[in-house]
Amino acid sequence: MKRRHFVQTMMSAVTVAAWQRKGLAGRASLGEANHELLGPLRVHPDNPRYFTADGQRAVYVTGSHTWANLQDLGVSDPPPPFDFQAYLDFLRRYGHNFIRLWRWEPPRWNYGSARKGQTSFCQPHPWLRTGPGAAADGRPKFDLTCFDETYFRRLRERVLLAGKSGIYVAVMLFEGHCLQFADEGWRFHPFHPENNINNLAMEWQDYYTLNNPTVWKLQTAYIRKVMDSINDLDNVLYEVCNEAGPYSTEWQYEVIRLVKEEGRRRGKEHPVGMTFQYRGGKNEDLFKSPADWISPNPEGGFRDDPPPNDGRKVVLNDTDHLWGEGGHPVWVWKTFTRGHHPLFMDRIAELTRKVVTWAGRPDQEDIPGSEQIRRAMGVTAQVARWVPLEAMLPVPEASSSGFCLTDEKAHYVVYIPEGKELAVDLRPVRAAMTVTWVHPISGQTTSGETILGDGWRKLVLPQAGPLAVVLKATTGK
Repeated sequence: MKRRHFVQTMMSAVTVAAWQRKGLAGRASLGEANHELLGPLRVHPDNPRYFTADGQRAVYVTGSHTWANLQDLGVSDPPPPFDFQAYLDFLRRYGHNFIRLWRWEPPRWNYGSARKGQTSFCQPHPWLRTGPGAAADGRPKFDLTCFDETYFRRLRERVLLAGKSGIYVAVMLFEGHCLQFADEGWRFHPFHPENNINNLAMEWQDYYTLNNPTVWKLQTAYIRKVMDSINDLDNVLYEVCNEAGPYSTEWQYEVIRLVKEEGRRRGKEHPVGMTFQYRGGKNEDLFKSPADWISPNPEGGFRDDPPPNDGRKVVLNDTDHLWGEGGHPVWVWKTFTRGHHPLFMDRIAELTRKVVTWAGRPDQEDIPGSEQIRRAMGVTAQVARWVPLEAMLPVPEASSSGFCLTDEKAHYVVYIPEGKELAVDLRPVRAAMTVTWVHPISGQTTSGETILGDGWRKLVLPQAGPLAVVLKATTGK
């Protein structure tokens, strides 16, 4: 990249200890400014990379989600209860404002040798177990026309509690991975013909297609019941299904259309999301969908070098669909500065040591790097509140690092994964710019010397990257 008219900003060396003494408070500050629920979300009309609640301000979402946050889940029967309030308190400590609320469909399943042969149990479920007759697990069969209010009361209570903590909730309507890949996912499923009294004649694939009108009728009744329970709340989003395969595409599109139609009928529409179809799904099917938001697979670089968001969809870039279990703070910041929203599939070991949260495997420890990932997400949420995100686009060529959000007038957020210098294209700026360096994990800030616009400018980092910097015009536009 050619550079001209450089103004070098020299800063004294800043040690990690000094970072921790200066600027904003670190971890404690992240949650303090993030207890505000702005209202029902919709895609921003002027910058469709983001949501908005008022039609003007962009809403950036990020957060940790975990498998047991709606239904109790574990290797004991009954499974141990999940402390949802402790989970919300945990999220607030990091300044998170978004979760996926997980749905599990069978009351028990077994992932075989991959999970040490342990059987997982979960409860409650959407339908009453009335009998007559016993299902495969020895308990009364389900009646798929009778809803269990215990499930729907819990659903509403948890969405309400999350809203009081300033957290938006993507409610997962269906879950597709377990039914496909667990050894006993179909055997114990409520829709298996032997597990209900509704005389269904179906194979498991019928659950994620439109091939069986009776199945679809029961599913639409369930979707409407979910919406009866929570659609009036402000912090709701919907997710069609977690990781059903590409055979489910037209069914997922139809679910999206149904939820949108029901939202219009009820006078309150919420964003609807479509997520990676495992295995073999293509991101283009997500982009072509009627969904408002999507979560892609690694195709196209979403794991290592996320492409700049082109505005076709709000992209919630979720480690669940990129690694399964994985991620790192560099990915968090690359995701943010390319116009996407990072989500973390989190074991949250301190809350779930006694709860087997993933298909029968005891998760005694956190995913490596979890603490840094959680904190990095909180820092991006903090930085997002410092700038008019609704006016900002990902413009990789505006910085030598390649990771830059800017309105090309008065605001720049740049991430520097490595190195000691940064060049920023300030040719559109007709003002002096303040410089605020941000530690990408601790959130600590320190001020640099003011620099001039109207050219490419070179900055020397106060310490080698990874580091972030926020530039703001002091006068003019």
